[in-house]
Amino acid sequence: MNYKGTLIVVKDCKKSLKFYSDMFGFELVKDYDGNMELTGGLFLQELKYWEKFTEKKVSPRSNSAELYFEESDIKKFVKKLETLYPETEFVNRLMTHDWGQKVVRFYDPDGNLIEVGTPVN
Repeated sequence: MNYKGTLIVVKDCKKSLKFYSDMFGFELVKDYDGNMELTGGLFLQELKYWEKFTEKKVSPRSNSAELYFEESDIKKFVKKLETLYPETEFVNRLMTHDWGQKVVRFYDPDGNLIEVGTPVN
């Protein structure tokens, strides 16, 4: 068995590709018309296909999982996010945990939870 990555449900693959490219540098590997494979093992699937295949409704902002990234210059990242995507809904603004790691949590345009933190040593 080979773990390939993480699939998230989105309303519009092209719009989500732009967000993940702008903010995290992901690039398109393959486009399957409503299903995309991006570099780094991130897969996007449009909501209409997910609900058809699974016969289940999606619950945006479910807070049961998150995509986690590390970024050394987190202040620059947050400024870029606020500039390019001012409508971003934050779970918590930039904060510092007791162990010294700085983190920010927010939802992507489709309600998928993302955490960006400084590297943990």
